[in-house]
Amino acid sequence: MDVPVYNMQGAQVATVKIDEKSLGGEVNPSLLKQAFVMYHANLRQGSARTRNRHEVEGSTRKLYKQKGTGNARHGDRKVNIFRGGGHGHSKKRTREDFRQAMPKKMRRKANRNALLAKLVDQQVRVVDSIAFDAPRTRAFQDFLTAIKADHSTVVALPMDEGKAQNARLSGRNIDGVRLIRVDQLNTYEMLNNRYLVIGRPELESWLKGPSSQTDKSAKIAPLGRVATPAASAAAAAPAPAAAAKKPARKSTKKGDEGVKP
Repeated sequence: MDVPVYNMQGAQVATVKIDEKSLGGEVNPSLLKQAFVMYHANLRQGSARTRNRHEVEGSTRKLYKQKGTGNARHGDRKVNIFRGGGHGHSKKRTREDFRQAMPKKMRRKANRNALLAKLVDQQVRVVDSIAFDAPRTRAFQDFLTAIKADHSTVVALPMDEGKAQNARLSGRNIDGVRLIRVDQLNTYEMLNNRYLVIGRPELESWLKGPSSQTDKSAKIAPLGRVATPAASAAAAAPAPAAAAKKPARKSTKKGDEGVKP
């Protein structure tokens, strides 16, 4: 599949060839739905609470006298049958777990298949380089207009914060624009927005990076693993020499003078 590559002004300057088989060959709707639901559910904090009549702010004054008015008997206005009152059975669970799990190989296959779905629908805008000289929202808006990204858009920025800083500052206040690092690109981000805007170097690195390991090599020899300094120092340190055996101490008790240690 030949995908056009645009510049910042919206003119096509090249094409990039993407192997459809490496992205799954064909769109798998059931896999995409399972991954989308999983990513969406994992965004929930599970900390929703509601207030009862004692936690709602307001006066505790009795509305009117108990008898003689012909109305129903009422105390204050914070009961659950009045507008603005508390909940009758308030929710008090402070943390609920909505997290779902999915095997690593399935997640990566779903992410690559989601990219294939966007390519089939012609909703991917590959740019030769996403770079801005200075932070300016107007320049970012003109850039999206030039490449015809006129709907909700997710922009995959480079991993290097120095290269992505101006773009991040320029597009963070635009409605309908989601800015993420390229390593955070997943099924939910791609399917939850109409267009995907990504630089050509970032796309090639994503296709050849850890997301490309959809087999056993993801566990045997994972890509992108960063060795910790402690582990590197332990691996480089020489093996400790065997400790010399200390001679046994001679006994000082009476009657043990002739006993060898």
